[in-house]
Amino acid sequence: MSVDTATVKRVAKLSRIAISDERAESMKAELNTILGFVEQLQEVDIEGVEPMTSVVDMDMRKRVDEVNDGNKANDVTANAPASQNNFFMVPKVVE
Repeated sequence: MSVDTATVKRVAKLSRIAISDERAESMKAELNTILGFVEQLQEVDIEGVEPMTSVVDMDMRKRVDEVNDGNKANDVTANAPASQNNFFMVPKVVE
């Protein structure tokens, strides 16, 4: 795949980037180099290779999923201007 100057200018316009004609020419060369590298990657045989998130084998640390209130209600309402029974008190808004 090859990118021409018109395509570079169209992508720049869609990206809301103003570029000059000289800069469009250099961007064309850079984009063609990047696309050439991607084409090389597509030639790699990955049949039978499992997807991985890291090159180092590791297990996810998991915690026990238990429902609780966090025992933080007093801490959460500590700085509230007004609270009662660990609930925020606010002035009545609707009459």
